[in-house]
Amino acid sequence: QVQLVESGGGLAQPGGSLRLSCAASGSIDAINVMGWYRQAPGKQRELVAVISRGYDSRNYGDSVKGRFTISRDNAKNSVSLQMNSLKPEDTAVYYCSATGIWFSDGPFDNQIYWGQGTQVSVSL
Repeated sequence: QVQLVESGGGLAQPGGSLRLSCAASGSIDAINVMGWYRQAPGKQRELVAVISRGYDSRNYGDSVKGRFTISRDNAKNSVSLQMNSLKPEDTAVYYCSATGIWFSDGPFDNQIYWGQGTQVSVSL
């Protein structure tokens, strides 16, 4: 069983910053890819950013490149998203994800796990 718990959402003004954090818990030895997705009302869930376990691969959605930075701490099975220069169109529910998990008490699981989501709202 894996739980992903997000924190750090809230309200920001355009041009402002927010930082999201997510911690994974369970019988986890390691996580391959961690990341963030978002879903705005009436829209499909979209990629924000993902990062590999080896820190050597980061991928960002086109709309956030140059403004958002993803990082992770493998020792804590956690991932963070620093969001700068926020725009109203960044308003969405942000979901933490974990894909490819090595469990201490079971086989490797390549499915994607999701957090419960945290609301980010950007407005004056």
